[in-house]
Amino acid sequence: MKKFIETISNIWKIEELRQRIILTLSLLLVYRFGAQIVLPGIDTTQLAQLTSNTEQGILGILNAFTGGAFANASVFALGIMPYISASIVVQLMGIAIPYLQKLQKEGESGRKTINQITRWLTIGICIVQAPAYLYGLGALGVPDSAFVLGKGMDFIVPAVIILVTGCVFAMWLGEKITDKGIGNGISLLIMVGIIARMPQVFAQEFVSRTTNNTGGIMFILIEVIVWFLVILASVYLTMAVRQIPVQYARRTASGGYEKNIMGARQYIPLKLNASGVMPIIFAQAIMFAPSLLGRTFNNTAVGQWMEVQFADIFGLAYNTLFAILIIIFTYFYTAITVPTNKMADDLKRSGGFIPGIRPGKETGDYLDKIMSLITLPGSMFLALLAVLPAIVVKLMDVQAGWALFYGGTSLLIMVGVAIDTVQQVNSYLLNRHYDGLMKTGKNRKVA
Repeated sequence: MKKFIETISNIWKIEELRQRIILTLSLLLVYRFGAQIVLPGIDTTQLAQLTSNTEQGILGILNAFTGGAFANASVFALGIMPYISASIVVQLMGIAIPYLQKLQKEGESGRKTINQITRWLTIGICIVQAPAYLYGLGALGVPDSAFVLGKGMDFIVPAVIILVTGCVFAMWLGEKITDKGIGNGISLLIMVGIIARMPQVFAQEFVSRTTNNTGGIMFILIEVIVWFLVILASVYLTMAVRQIPVQYARRTASGGYEKNIMGARQYIPLKLNASGVMPIIFAQAIMFAPSLLGRTFNNTAVGQWMEVQFADIFGLAYNTLFAILIIIFTYFYTAITVPTNKMADDLKRSGGFIPGIRPGKETGDYLDKIMSLITLPGSMFLALLAVLPAIVVKLMDVQAGWALFYGGTSLLIMVGVAIDTVQQVNSYLLNRHYDGLMKTGKNRKVA
């Protein structure tokens, strides 16, 4: 406890870190506040059925991603999902469109242009999703009497503008946190929305176990233990690495090579799950599509089957497709974020080499082969954790809301974002010669 208090004190001593943390918390507070502001023209007292219909199932996940804004008919009802969908589309198009491929190779300037394209595409997706959300409120249990101004253009047009603006503002908050705060802003917005629902769903599970004679306190204790074990597995998946040994050499005056000029042996750390939580988020964004397509074509046998099967987030069809998408996106995102050829070129320029492997192209091929080998078990482990809520529901009869925190999108995003944020704080502490959040001992002094 003393060490923890000392670490918090060290964090507060670093002015830049302190300002970044305060800014991050302030912007997250703004986002949470906005999630409670209902769209003008909607009677908040008549939204009880909307809240009930979005407590579980695929709408429950969407509501969790928006931090309850979807069920509140809030100005942030679209959440940050349109931005994520736009990011998926742009990255997929980057494989086939030469212009985007060129931008990806242009460094910072290319990245800015790609971000601008993503923002405009986000607005386009919002313009489509906003009217669909407004007209879909009736199907989700909101009575016509809740629309004070009716459902005419006098309500729809301003509401669409507000919803689009809300999504763009949330996108701006996320980018501002990433640039000026701590952690990945978009992921933090999603995580905060998920955490906001956690106390409520745990209380519901506790009441259900203790009042319905379905296990009582003892079963709650077992659930909590299993939950912590899943957290440990998620942490392992997030932090596990494969160390590739590296040596450094330089040419001597006699024409030979002097090895190990860097002193201690060096390693290239290749992560078991280099893509983090992004495959989960990407796959989850796509998993809304099958049920929507089924509802659109429910006059056909295939449409009816899709609507039923993919509306059940604990069903076999849903989780099978979900797992496959996660494995695919893990490979895809790893290929984007881990440029093995660039790593090999940088290693060659610095005089480094992997023992037994020729520098240059052969080193790049070797690193690519290793990444492919470790990404397979990493992606399968990630997929297993993602579908674990369905397994928990079937084996332990856990309530749907609480089951979502046993792995799946909710827990993996929470763990991944938390570790990423802690690592950023840790780097600030280490750079200022303090022990980090993941280390023990006294403050290190400058020699």
